[in-house]
Amino acid sequence: MSKKSHPEVMTSDMGATPSTSGTIAGPRKITSRDALTALAVPARFAILDHLLAVGPATASQCAKVVGETPSNCSYHLRALAKVGLVERADASATDGRDRPWRATAAGFDFSGDGTQAGEIAGSALEAAATRTANDAFDRYLAHRSGVPQYWRDAAGTQLYRLEITAEELTGLAASIDDLLRPYIRSNRSELPQDTQSVHLQVRSFPDTPGKDAP
Repeated sequence: MSKKSHPEVMTSDMGATPSTSGTIAGPRKITSRDALTALAVPARFAILDHLLAVGPATASQCAKVVGETPSNCSYHLRALAKVGLVERADASATDGRDRPWRATAAGFDFSGDGTQAGEIAGSALEAAATRTANDAFDRYLAHRSGVPQYWRDAAGTQLYRLEITAEELTGLAASIDDLLRPYIRSNRSELPQDTQSVHLQVRSFPDTPGKDAP
């Protein structure tokens, strides 16, 4: 999750059919200090990231992804639920480890509330998001030889250096978000057979020369 956190974009499949409901859900802004504090725990950050990417999942399913026990994941999920970031997806299941959870929004905006504390918390979450994104890309590179060729052909890294104003960059980021959001898992009415969870990472930041640069 970036400062404007849209980790669920990882589920995009540009050849798939977007939601036909006519409603594309955007991120929900989070300024609660409790919510930001809850996500400071790396396992909780990873769990929320997973739920946003794949949709409802049980504590046992989350455990396989984040490297925690089902009991620990149940604890973390309850902590996330307490601050309104996740909720039960099926109230009928009786076994806590087998009751699915889901994120309460199609992404979250953790850009802060303008206070110094909010800025610090937002920066910490952005750093965590970057580590998560880098780890995912490193895993892909390590196992790319086992990925089907057509997926390898579809994947790629595009790096751009732009000459742009802050206002133009803000508009560009919004346009990219509008383009991708229909393919987010929670905004999809149906999934084609070959759909796969895909990480799509977009970062933008002004060039900051080192102290020894002219």
